[in-house]
Amino acid sequence: MALYESEYTKFLREMREKHPEWAKEQEEGLALLWDKTVDVEEQKRIRESAEPARAYPYDVHFFR
Repeated sequence: MALYESEYTKFLREMREKHPEWAKEQEEGLALLWDKTVDVEEQKRIRESAEPARAYPYDVHFFR
């Protein structure tokens, strides 16, 4: 029994075969957004300086 393969999946597979350089470009693009070093001290400072949320944010009398 053959497994179903959508037209979109077939298209992507064909394009990846025609353009193997896309894999490297994709990795470079992902690195711009996701491969970041995390500064633990800065994250801690941000968390500690955040204002606590109000119990009921839709209170109309809060700003009076």
